[in-house]
Amino acid sequence: MRTLLGMGLVLLFACGMAMGDDQKIDPQKLIGKWEPKDKKGEQMVMEFTKDGKLTVTGDLGGKELKIEGTYTLEGNKLSFKLKFMDVPIEETVTITKLTDDELEGKDKDGRVEAFRKVKTKEKDKEKDKAK
Repeated sequence: MRTLLGMGLVLLFACGMAMGDDQKIDPQKLIGKWEPKDKKGEQMVMEFTKDGKLTVTGDLGGKELKIEGTYTLEGNKLSFKLKFMDVPIEETVTITKLTDDELEGKDKDGRVEAFRKVKTKEKDKEKDKAK
């Protein structure tokens, strides 16, 4: 139970992000799977799809956890709605950095989180060919 609650908190902090209002982001770069740069012994992946769905998966003591919801991205404001252990989670956060490979942000309490895009084998092969 403590681990499940921890995953929920990680999710909240993971999605907490902030950037100057004058910076533009490319919403297409958000699409895909993201994992924390500093895993801290936890396995978690957030997946943003083109159709506005957000899925968070993780491994808790050998048991798979899956949380589903939706998200919207307007400018640099990321809003999401999830349900974790029958508790609705609704947040709006802002993005500090979004590149092809990095996602960073700060939550409303000032905590900074960083993520890296999970690479698929096909994308890795394409990048190697381009070099």
